Amino acid sequence: MTALDRTPTAERAVRPWQDPALAVADRVEALLAEMTLEEKIGQLGSRWLGNDMSSGDEPEPEPGAEPLNVAPMQDVFAASGTVPLEEAVRHGLGHLTRVHGSAPVTPAQGAAEVVRQQRAVVAASRLGIPAIVHEECLTGFTAYGATVYPAAIAWAATFDPGLVERMAAAIGRDMRAVGVHQGLSPVLDVVRDYRWGRVEETMGEDPYVVATLGAAYVRGLESAGVIATLKHFAGYSASRAARNHGPVPMGRRELMDMILPPFETAIALGGARSVMNSYADVDGVPAGADPWLLTEVLREEWGFTGTVVSDYWAVPFLASMHLVAAGHEEAGVLALGAGIDVELPDTLGFGQHLAERVRRGELPEAVVDRAVRRLLTQKAQLGLLDPGWTPEGSVAGAESVDLDSPANRALARELAERSIILLDAGTVLPLLEEHGGTGAAGEGAGAQRTPPRRVALVGPAAHDPRTFMGCYAFPNHVLPRHPGLGLGIEAPTVLDALTAELPGAEIRYAKGCDVRGDDRSGFADAVAAARDADVCVAVVGDLAGLFGQGTSGEGCDAEDLRLPGVQADLLAELAATGTPLVVVVVSGRPYALGEIHEHAAALVQAFMPGEEGGAAIAGVLSGRVQPVGRLPVQIPRHPGGQPGTYLQPPLGTDSHGISNLDPTPLFPFGYGASYTTFEVTGLRLSADEVPTDGEFTATVTVRNTGGRAGEEVVQLYLHDVLAQVTRPVRQLTGYARVRLEPGESAEVDFLVHADRTAFTGRDLRRVVEPGDVEVLAGTSAADLPCRAVVRLTGPARHVGHDRRLVTPAEVRGRGGADAIQS
Repeated sequence: MTALDRTPTAERAVRPWQDPALAVADRVEALLAEMTLEEKIGQLGSRWLGNDMSSGDEPEPEPGAEPLNVAPMQDVFAASGTVPLEEAVRHGLGHLTRVHGSAPVTPAQGAAEVVRQQRAVVAASRLGIPAIVHEECLTGFTAYGATVYPAAIAWAATFDPGLVERMAAAIGRDMRAVGVHQGLSPVLDVVRDYRWGRVEETMGEDPYVVATLGAAYVRGLESAGVIATLKHFAGYSASRAARNHGPVPMGRRELMDMILPPFETAIALGGARSVMNSYADVDGVPAGADPWLLTEVLREEWGFTGTVVSDYWAVPFLASMHLVAAGHEEAGVLALGAGIDVELPDTLGFGQHLAERVRRGELPEAVVDRAVRRLLTQKAQLGLLDPGWTPEGSVAGAESVDLDSPANRALARELAERSIILLDAGTVLPLLEEHGGTGAAGEGAGAQRTPPRRVALVGPAAHDPRTFMGCYAFPNHVLPRHPGLGLGIEAPTVLDALTAELPGAEIRYAKGCDVRGDDRSGFADAVAAARDADVCVAVVGDLAGLFGQGTSGEGCDAEDLRLPGVQADLLAELAATGTPLVVVVVSGRPYALGEIHEHAAALVQAFMPGEEGGAAIAGVLSGRVQPVGRLPVQIPRHPGGQPGTYLQPPLGTDSHGISNLDPTPLFPFGYGASYTTFEVTGLRLSADEVPTDGEFTATVTVRNTGGRAGEEVVQLYLHDVLAQVTRPVRQLTGYARVRLEPGESAEVDFLVHADRTAFTGRDLRRVVEPGDVEVLAGTSAADLPCRAVVRLTGPARHVGHDRRLVTPAEVRGRGGADAIQS
């Protein structure tokens, strides 16, 4: 118990900024008025003790551990850019960085360190202002022993905002229980090139899917009292040649129509309270020094009132990488003026040199005040300024928290199962006849097959649970530096799960090869296992890492879209045995599977399904789990053609025969098969004409035409027939997930406002134009059997942040009770 704890509340003078009865804005202004210039500037910085690789704050790497940075140029800044905590907090501090997530500590140990560091912050602060504690939470809380949920690209495959919201709420509750206030998630970057290493961290290539699922994640995290941080604002995912941190050759129109809408939606409909800037420069302007992006758009147009935090070392990067500032100090002035409020993860550009610049008239104190005001507002909202707040109280109960509770694991299993995409059931899936299903031979084909007695299970992802996890999962993010600790969680492999799933089968496992490298010495054993089996299941794909330590993840970009290493060669030799080959791709990005599909008896895509991924994959293979995942990115046919995303104008398609390169994907956006069949029919519009400020309802009927219960994602697309700038030939505007029993049908109503046709015109203003709009409905971007035309009438209408951002969907009929709408 501290001296403060022992002092009766009545004996403590409550200063105005500590009074919860006052409005937050009044409390903040009262505190701001009491602060010296140096104390204000102190609030703009952060401190990362876990980055002190040689300072004794973190254990030395174990023998045999891989060298690993968890942030770009971490080693450089650890050696030259940090100071002791007591010095860093001399005038106060804004954030404490990754107290739990930098080393393998228990919740109790991490909580004790939070208390120690917060005590130092409060003791050094004349006004006793605590720091905000932030952590990563992209695949769950990035901490030792915490649940590893599927990667974000797998959330997107669920097309299920409610499920994503429940997951985020669970993550937030765990974080808040151990003293964390802010989570650096979700990633709202829209995929523009599949070769980019961070595709696994995204929610795919469609702005609307990213927007709706991103807003859901924000609502879940914020419901637990944890500040959600939208990243990376903006353009990071569109770098030239998909190279990490590469320049972004994108015009403002494409940025506004493809990249910004998810951020806008997550603020307007999710309530996000923080934004993190992108490392990238767009058309030559680094995001961290762009007042148009960080102030005009974000603040003035969208009305955002939260904080903008820098990506790690993005402020000094303005000097060292972008060369738009003469040094760290000038970079700090540029970033602060543009609209960054807090520098992470350590303080280099936002140091006390800013005070001298203010006094010399080089930096208005009002610019400092606006950033401090935003941060103090969040500290007041979090209760950090309340008179009863203590470091110990902020982690009450941490010793008993279970970061990988049974409830968490059940949620992780649900997400994993619902994210797996059946690309082609072919002639062999499902493996167990009692589950029935519909295979290539038509309805009921599954029931006619004999379950396999001998199964060969091969491939580098078949018995390595790390392949299920993203690069920001703690086992891949930090534990490679501590190999003796294992994973810190239970994560059954496909071998473990399939052995339990097929108790009557003899399963022979052979790795075959590694994910990376060219070692073929294991091919012979794998081929022998396949030759002697009734069916061969090959599990191939990625192993996430950081900065070249993996095949997917931050700084792990791909030259082309071939499977990494010699995995494709292994599959070719397995196929040559003549044994039916089931290929399961466990990856963070889509790979080109054209040649593989030609020789496979079945094909399954699992986007990094997390700690429960083994059981989920096995369940889909056996047929126990009805696959319901849908592609949030396309599956390319050829590795080098770079077909790009589905959002293409006419000249981006193959409809004109203008190039020998065919961009048509092997499997399109939104596609996913199941062990039953569906049809979407009968598109009806409530009106053939609506004004440019009006709305109409599009209704379709969806029917389960197979022999097993299942779910379909009904998708609605729009196509602007004639516009002042080129427009995509189709773009998703709404979706609804519908569960139906065999023979059952339901009707889906989409309420489409004319705002949903808006785009950025030649004058860079968003406009709704009169004219014909094609309405298309179906089950993927390439399977749209329902078409109709609505005419927008009246004058062109410019719209802003108050426009309709979503298309509500309602499901009517027997399937309606289980439907999940966008």
